[in-house]
Amino acid sequence: MSLAHAAAEYMLSDALLPDRRGPRLKGLRLELPLDRLVKFVAVGFPLLLMSLAFAQEFSSGSPISCFSPSNFSARQAAYVDSSCWDSLVHHQQDDEPGRYQLKSLWPHKALPYSLLALAVAMYLPVLLWQYAAAPALSSDLLFIISELDKSYNRSIRLVQHMVKIRHKSSDPHVFWDELDKARTERYFEFPLLERYLACKQRSHSLVATYLLRNSLLLLFTSATYLYLGHFHLDVFFQKEFSCSVKTELLSNETYIPDLITCRLTSLSVFQIVSLSTIATYTLLVPVIIYNLTRLCRWDKRLLSIYEMLPAFDLLSRKMLGCPINDLNVILLFLRANISELISFSWLSVLCVLKDTTTQKHNIDTVVDFMTLLAGLEPSKPKHLTRQVSDENP
Repeated sequence: MSLAHAAAEYMLSDALLPDRRGPRLKGLRLELPLDRLVKFVAVGFPLLLMSLAFAQEFSSGSPISCFSPSNFSARQAAYVDSSCWDSLVHHQQDDEPGRYQLKSLWPHKALPYSLLALAVAMYLPVLLWQYAAAPALSSDLLFIISELDKSYNRSIRLVQHMVKIRHKSSDPHVFWDELDKARTERYFEFPLLERYLACKQRSHSLVATYLLRNSLLLLFTSATYLYLGHFHLDVFFQKEFSCSVKTELLSNETYIPDLITCRLTSLSVFQIVSLSTIATYTLLVPVIIYNLTRLCRWDKRLLSIYEMLPAFDLLSRKMLGCPINDLNVILLFLRANISELISFSWLSVLCVLKDTTTQKHNIDTVVDFMTLLAGLEPSKPKHLTRQVSDENP
């Protein structure tokens, strides 16, 4: 074996990817980074505010302070505070004497529970994605990542075999004629993955679930705005309210005044929670809309790098149509799981090196480039041109 042949063998052996048939890919990300950010903020922020609201209520005692008459004992004053907090109704004097307009202040009492309901509502789209789309997406990603790496390895092994045949061949012209025939007949191509991806363009289950998830987030965010605007804004600036404790057995007691003034000591917490909730979800809306707009364009950089693989010419054949389909969703998640694609880093390097050599050679696939690096440079550039058929696979 010559030194050049041995060097080519070592170089090609180093280019092979390790076999990962043992442990399965356990680190697959089944949520995009921005989706994970939206989930943590949309679900975690109301839970944090709920914890703060409960902590404030337990630490400071009663969230209201009523100005009971001076002749009331401590137990009677505590009863007034408890009764007014239970009813939480503001009595406003009407035009007619002895009649009052009632205004409920229940959003103050329901604040922690409304935050809990908001967190549960925001988690429902996450559950929808996990149970409706994540299992199928995981299966697709495992298959595609495995096939992309296998296709790269097949290309390297093919070049290794070509190096051995070229070394054993006595007539180089016969070798190049057979190589040209193999390229013409597309022997080097393995169209299973390309056909699978082409079929994913006609599938819309993943993209429909993804659209539904983000649409539900926008819907629940709009419902949050309506709730805060209709209920919280009505009581947002009311610090005091008039409470009546003359009910049932106490209705005929003359020493008890008709109305007792109470102050909402937790009003500042209520205002901070309301404003921070509006601000946080307002910041999330552009992120959710951006997630939806990514479905309207293809990630052609990822596809262009894998165009170096045989029979992976979705771009050169102009097979990409409307981007709103499952294939586009899969490409987004392939980009998010780029660390699991070992072949991506190798192909990225080869693409950079290919750009520096295309002035002398017509290089289309990784087989062409590795053949050139191995020293099997053909006498005519046409032998390195990939034969592209006009028919769809």
